Amino acid sequence: MGDTGLVVSRLAFGAMTFGSSPGIFASVSKVGPDLAGQLVSKAIDAGINFFNSADVYTGGQSEQMLGKALGARRKDVVIATKVGFRSSPALVHQGLSRHHIMESCEGSLQRLGTDYIDVYLVHRFDQYTPIEETVEALDALVKQGKVRYVGFSNWPAWLAATAIGIQNKNTFARFRAAEMYYSLVGRDLEHEVVPFAEHSGIGVLVWSPLAGGFLTGKYTRENPKGDGGRLTGFDMLPYDRGKGHQVVDKLRAIAQGLNATPAQVALAWLLTRRSVCSVLVGANKMEQLEDNLGAVKLHLTEQDLRELDELTAPAPIYPNWFSTRVVDQPVKDALAAKA
Repeated sequence: MGDTGLVVSRLAFGAMTFGSSPGIFASVSKVGPDLAGQLVSKAIDAGINFFNSADVYTGGQSEQMLGKALGARRKDVVIATKVGFRSSPALVHQGLSRHHIMESCEGSLQRLGTDYIDVYLVHRFDQYTPIEETVEALDALVKQGKVRYVGFSNWPAWLAATAIGIQNKNTFARFRAAEMYYSLVGRDLEHEVVPFAEHSGIGVLVWSPLAGGFLTGKYTRENPKGDGGRLTGFDMLPYDRGKGHQVVDKLRAIAQGLNATPAQVALAWLLTRRSVCSVLVGANKMEQLEDNLGAVKLHLTEQDLRELDELTAPAPIYPNWFSTRVVDQPVKDALAAKA
């Protein structure tokens, strides 16, 4: 994971589907205890050692069910969970204050049935809490032995860089992981976060690699609701649907030539990205997990990768495009020749 010594599997298992609740998670979380145990066992048998949850998922059911499903195997795996979203109506039960981080960590430890969390991630940006307070609280948890590594999720690069500056100055535990959205229809990460993560030795853990299931191909132009999956209720990712369907068409074409599925091709593409340490896969059916597992055995050709890259390349933004245009060509040529 990044520049740490922690070895994590290329695919990670996300437990957001565990449990049930009304509201935003209703179309996502449909897995009961029995199936949760089967999915976790299947994942471990396939070589996955990295499991992910959050205190907010299904009101804590996700963490609780994950902990029970792992049982005695907990010592052999890496668990990541997150803090930051509201956990109850009281105003103090949200955000990244020392109060909420400390309280939430204790709750996650209890629900997971463990005395330490391998990777503790701040789930969102809290504009009302000073960064200094947040990183100091995370460091305190590491010093107490309750957390082993810390990271962030859904933060902009400038904020994470600011946090690392404070961590380095005070010899606090430094961010080592970033759980971020990244997919063939969502490559915004490449503008700033990817270069920052590579420079800082931070491992990127990808959430929603299939864009909420859109890249599986089941949401078609003719049937945009698919089979009633998560996009019918959990449709929060912004992307051009027309362009998205073109991407799915390309995934289908590549998959046909490889005797694979569009989802496997989309996951395999992400697994080739240098900054990515693990790609999160989740499932509410065993066949979904089995299909996703097949991605690690898929080898995309250079042509496949080039076509996907060109079709989905994000438009350059300022000042990135300016920096690219004003590179000193003689020096660039000289260094290229040396290489």
